[in-house]
Amino acid sequence: MKTETMAPAKQEGEKQNKEIKPQTPKSGESEHTMSARRAAIIVGASSGIGRETALRLLGRGYRVYNISRTPFKGERVRTIAADAAQEGEFQQAIMSAGDESGAIDLFVYSAGFSMAAPIEYARSGDYRYLFEVNYFGAVEALRAAVPYLKRRGGRAVLVGSLGGDVPIPYDSFYSSSKAALSMLAREADLELRPHGVRVSALLPGGTATDFTYARRVYGEEESKAYAPSVKRASAALANMEQGGMNPSLVADAILKLAEKRNPPPVSAVGGKNNFVRYLSKMLPERVTDWFVRKKFNQH
Repeated sequence: MKTETMAPAKQEGEKQNKEIKPQTPKSGESEHTMSARRAAIIVGASSGIGRETALRLLGRGYRVYNISRTPFKGERVRTIAADAAQEGEFQQAIMSAGDESGAIDLFVYSAGFSMAAPIEYARSGDYRYLFEVNYFGAVEALRAAVPYLKRRGGRAVLVGSLGGDVPIPYDSFYSSSKAALSMLAREADLELRPHGVRVSALLPGGTATDFTYARRVYGEEESKAYAPSVKRASAALANMEQGGMNPSLVADAILKLAEKRNPPPVSAVGGKNNFVRYLSKMLPERVTDWFVRKKFNQH
């Protein structure tokens, strides 16, 4: 999954939330003529899964917007700079894109951050930042996109992780945030379905992107007695990712999910990952956790 390795930032005071006011059609002008060309917003389209998704959408004639700190390399995608750690920036960026396009047909949240750290010694600033990017950023962005998605019965896809169903040793905060993201998708789908909007969480397994190299891995001094276990677990995870699926396959799955008439609220990418997800729900947790310990070299 694609990651935006944004530097944590705190604002002094709280920004006042602004009411989202989608662009109103001019007299005699329909919403369809305002935005006949389909529009997609991808949070985190500068690399990895988000970039592959943007390229495929361009090939299908979409107008594509990238919301991230890092610009999209290419002239056909417009980047609107925003940082998940800065309250209100996602909201303003999506409002700008939505007002310009008139409606949003597809919204994709593909930003993420990962850290390998023992729970006992993890820094509050690190795991709070992780949740800002992985979960609260998704909440803020989705809320801002909803009025525009309602205009033409759009679709929203939140890129989660199989790690939200199956634990990853020493990546506990990442797994927890992705589990929360899956439930957010289910809840949002329940609420927005009557308004013609469908929301889904898509769960890739290991995917070969630069996300692996952006992971924050605690070293020996930070991990203390856990250091050998953290090292083994993070190495196993890196190998799993870099030997995993191509991000283009995840992008294809996003498009297929977005085009389904009745998309599932949560689904994994590929038959193997769907089977793993099924087993994790059917087997007792102690059995699943035994396999996890073995997979990640936890003795």
